[in-house]
Amino acid sequence: MAKDYRLNTRESGIVSRIDAAKESKRAFILRQLKDKQNEISNILATKLIEKKLIETNSKTELEEQLNRCIDTLCNAEEFEIQFQIAPFKQIVSRGDFIPLYITAFVVEKLINHPSIIDIYGTDTDIYDCINQQMKKV
Repeated sequence: MAKDYRLNTRESGIVSRIDAAKESKRAFILRQLKDKQNEISNILATKLIEKKLIETNSKTELEEQLNRCIDTLCNAEEFEIQFQIAPFKQIVSRGDFIPLYITAFVVEKLINHPSIIDIYGTDTDIYDCINQQMKKV
């Protein structure tokens, strides 16, 4: 005779609270990112050019593109974010989703932009540069 499986309500309550806390923290981080969007895109563009990871005709255009990337990230759903960063998750173990998303944008989409001459360095170099700046902000 088969045994009836009953969901442990205590266990499901704990899992639910953990999920709610994760979502709350993620929403808080994205709100902060949205508030400092212009500052962050300026800092990232400057550092990527200074470290010679990106060669461009126009720093302003690079800032605008990074600004659009951050705006898209702030308005994206969880699936869209995970889909974008999936190819780059092997760069680092337990990497932060924001630098991974921006790295994916730089490597996959920004390389085809008319004002970008070339992108140098590895994916890891680009991620490290972006991650260092995000930690400072």
